[in-house]
Amino acid sequence: MTKGQPFLRLCTKLQAFFHKPFFTDPRTLFGLWTLLAVVAGLTKIAPHRHNNFLIFRGVFWHTLQGVSLYAPYPQEYNDHNYYGPVFSLVIAPFALVPDALGLILWLVVLALGMYYAVRKLPLAEGRQIFLYWFCAHELLTALQMQQFNIAIAAIIIGTFAAIERGREVTAAFLIVLGTFVKLYGVVGLAFFFFVKRKPRFILALIGWSVVCFVAPMIISSPEYVIGQYIEWFGRLEAKNGANTFSLMQNISLLGMIRKTTGVAEYSDLLVIIPGLVLFGLPYLRISQYRYPAFRYAILSSVLLFVVLFSTGSESSTYIIPFAGIALWYTTSPWKRSGWDVALLIMAFILSSLSPSDLFPRGLREAYVLPYALKALAPTLIWLRLSWELLTKDYAPTPTKTTTLV
Repeated sequence: MTKGQPFLRLCTKLQAFFHKPFFTDPRTLFGLWTLLAVVAGLTKIAPHRHNNFLIFRGVFWHTLQGVSLYAPYPQEYNDHNYYGPVFSLVIAPFALVPDALGLILWLVVLALGMYYAVRKLPLAEGRQIFLYWFCAHELLTALQMQQFNIAIAAIIIGTFAAIERGREVTAAFLIVLGTFVKLYGVVGLAFFFFVKRKPRFILALIGWSVVCFVAPMIISSPEYVIGQYIEWFGRLEAKNGANTFSLMQNISLLGMIRKTTGVAEYSDLLVIIPGLVLFGLPYLRISQYRYPAFRYAILSSVLLFVVLFSTGSESSTYIIPFAGIALWYTTSPWKRSGWDVALLIMAFILSSLSPSDLFPRGLREAYVLPYALKALAPTLIWLRLSWELLTKDYAPTPTKTTTLV
């Protein structure tokens, strides 16, 4: 017996175990994702443990009161609000009910919103199931921080799904909503070349932009909302500067380079511009557009890029690229190599498990946090994905198989 055979036999047994009907039933994953949201809510009900949700509730009440959305309110919560004025309407249903109930409902809606977005993808059910399982721990991390990043993942995936299904108005709404809440939604425009009815899509973008801009005026006033948009951009600019060497922020490719080198003088554009070029080059392969696998690869690239090249990325933001990693692994029309499996496992251990008690605390505090190493595996996967997008033929093959071993 060779040295690798026991490991391979163990992997085969584990794979067979998790292929049982219970684990591959979408209802199981629906229940799991709902349960994760409820458990996360119950463990964070104490006021000092759900600070982010208190910030979100404050957006609604401060809009009603006509006071600044971006000033500090130390008597209510720590930190600042960084979301746009339209978020006051998004969070309203959860702010109008008792605090504990609003928190749990908020988390359940976030989890099931992403679950639903994945279900709307025209993707084989087995691949959806893999995504749900692979992202479950990262979902829990984001839920514990009550983060809107789960909704951003749902918005990007939902935008792609809507475009694939020819629903341009829905896709435009999701892009505009995500942009007006947290800016990240703008990356949905990366799917523009896959839109079938582009004039309809452009008109919908304009229409929804007007709606999202004026909607908060329903519970405030035009002068107030315009003033808050100006404050919002000022707050985002200030946050960007503060993120550079923050231990819990800038967990990205940008931050990994900064924190590893310790150099502050250069501009992030030195990394962002080559990244944009590498991101954009696959769009020149117009003949590949007709293949669903190529379009899914673009979706994966978008989900990774938006976090790896943002100074605002934090640990709970990684629910977004983790969805991209799962799609990268499962949607290629060729069998994944051992190196791909290694990258997948590396991402799960180093990126997903590192913030948890399942990862050695000494390694986390000495290396992973100070050097933003949570971004390492997603960066390697994005680079490999970019190479595939530039060189591979995404035409479907009759014997496509993707397994974990």
